Amino acid sequence: MRYTIDHELPRRVRLTLADRVSVSDAAVLEPMLASWADVERVRVYPRIRSVAIWCRSELAKAALLGRLDALTPAQLDAARAQTSGTLPPVDTPVVRNIARLAGAHLLRRWFMPPALRTIWAAMHYLGFLRAGLASLARGKLDVPVLDASAIGLSFVKRDPKTAASTMFLLDLGDALEEATRAKSEHELIRSLMAIPQNARRLEDGEEVIVPAQSLRAGDLVVARTGMPVCVDGVVEHGFALINQAALTGEPLAVERTVGDDVFAGTAVEEGEILIRVGAEPASTKLRSIVSLVEASEALKSGVQTRRENLADRFVPWNFLLAGIVAATTRSLTKSSAALMVDYSCALKLTSSISVLAAMRQSAQEGMTVKGAKHFEAIAAADTIVFDKTGTLTEATPRVAQVLALEPHWTQDEVLRVSACLEEHFPHPVARAVVAAAAARSLEHRERHAEVAYIVAHGIASELDGKRIVIGSRHFVMEDEHIGVSPETEELVERELEGLSPLYLAQDGKLVGAIGIEDPLKSGASEAVAALRAQGIRHVIMLTGDNERTAARISAEAGITEFRANLLPEDKHAYVEELVRQGRHVIMVGDGVNDAPALSASDVGIAMGTGTAIAQEVADITLATGDLSAVVRLRELSCALMGRLDRSFAAIMGINSALLAAGIAGIIQPQTSALLHNGSTIALAAKSACRL
Repeated sequence: MRYTIDHELPRRVRLTLADRVSVSDAAVLEPMLASWADVERVRVYPRIRSVAIWCRSELAKAALLGRLDALTPAQLDAARAQTSGTLPPVDTPVVRNIARLAGAHLLRRWFMPPALRTIWAAMHYLGFLRAGLASLARGKLDVPVLDASAIGLSFVKRDPKTAASTMFLLDLGDALEEATRAKSEHELIRSLMAIPQNARRLEDGEEVIVPAQSLRAGDLVVARTGMPVCVDGVVEHGFALINQAALTGEPLAVERTVGDDVFAGTAVEEGEILIRVGAEPASTKLRSIVSLVEASEALKSGVQTRRENLADRFVPWNFLLAGIVAATTRSLTKSSAALMVDYSCALKLTSSISVLAAMRQSAQEGMTVKGAKHFEAIAAADTIVFDKTGTLTEATPRVAQVLALEPHWTQDEVLRVSACLEEHFPHPVARAVVAAAAARSLEHRERHAEVAYIVAHGIASELDGKRIVIGSRHFVMEDEHIGVSPETEELVERELEGLSPLYLAQDGKLVGAIGIEDPLKSGASEAVAALRAQGIRHVIMLTGDNERTAARISAEAGITEFRANLLPEDKHAYVEELVRQGRHVIMVGDGVNDAPALSASDVGIAMGTGTAIAQEVADITLATGDLSAVVRLRELSCALMGRLDRSFAAIMGINSALLAAGIAGIIQPQTSALLHNGSTIALAAKSACRL
């Protein structure tokens, strides 16, 4: 296996793999490496090709690297069958590790002769020294160099007892920091696992909606346009274009047909397939979630990144300060005190744990956030853009009016033919038309030719040898060039005022129109008012519906800015223009046609009741369609930014005070180390609390 060593600490190494690591390979590699002798723990981060390994000794670390050099793909394949889909506990190994560190330190102090203690301390120091030298070799003046220098000064002072105590405190701090981080990640993963996901299982020829977790290998699952693929499996029947961007990063959909593999976490852009379930859904969902949590490390907020960079820049100043203290006081003790306290660890740990806590809390409240930078974007937002159908409205439209516009066409015939065309598609408006026909007991036996569905426009087919189309005004009158008299247009506008019209035309003539109403969601107006109170200055609604329908819904929701008659590309262009103007934009949507606009905004939020494609491209997914979740998300985001600010102030204040006290000789270097590590753990624990 090819890799480069990215970072080293005593008994710990972080590698960057030369080859891409898939989520399934990571699920194999992690337990495989963890099972090797003298390896304490392993973490694999697939999307950034990184592996972190903790060993029981420096010798074990050297042996491990040798085994990694010899690792082959065949060995990974052999281990793949043993992969488990369960989530391992984190508490027991951490407690045992801390107990081992403390017990060994006390036993050495109580029972080991001074000469042997000195030898042990010198050997243990070699690990810190190697880590410091490795950083210097890479041109870095960072915390490992700082630690190695501080411990080395104790040996120069001929004080191995202080050196041993300092190393113990540093080891203990690392263990406690890692325990806090692991616990936060573990709780986040469990929270995300609890978010429900459904699938359409085929039972005796009928589709039955079941929890995805209840699926078993061998089950048959249906996935069609706009739906997620929630399992790993093989296509048994059909053809579809699958969006695999979440797994591969490629924006273009790929073709999948009989015999092809499909994977959980992808979505059907177009088509319909029958999938034979391969792996257990619990296992595939776990791996996807773990990958999301680990990848979120690469999606840090600007605040995090700036402060972590600032913390790293403090390290050279530590050395300069230590040099000044040594030159002015001639005291190695006071000089080592200047090296004993750093800002970097605390800033990095509290920032990442605060974000994990926010992600965990969001997940518990039904919101999946894919990285810290999205919290920052929401907190900074001054503009929010809502799609109408399914976002502000219930997405359960119903037929309110049917018009027959030709003498030989009746209302029932208009509705019957419309249902015959619409029944092929899962769009909410299509379901409303089919439901209205069923309510009138209208049979719509299929008499038309193959149906062509133009996304967000309409449907075209042939009926009795005549071309027939149904869809929006834009599609029917402009794209299909159906001529309509001013009298007919006025009639439709008058009879369907405030409704969303669906036009039916045959052989170049408009034969009918159907008025669709979609009620505003309960609590939508309250959510809009709350967002304004939180500082969102611009609330905008975008819709493909006509001007009158848009005006009615926006007025009911309390929205003063709206745009109507928009195609998906128009929504995308509008959001892009807002971003170009310098606004910080949140886009909230739920459908296939919202995906481009979601990706163009600073942060995209997909409603959980919407399509899988919208959820894949969005930065945040809501488990439900309740708009109060958007308000809550803004609250959490602002609270997180406030916590990061307070943690930064506390870390700078506490560590500066410890530096001053150590240099003044008020406290000893080992006391500085104890208080420094203790305050870091305390602040990290506070950061892990609910916002």
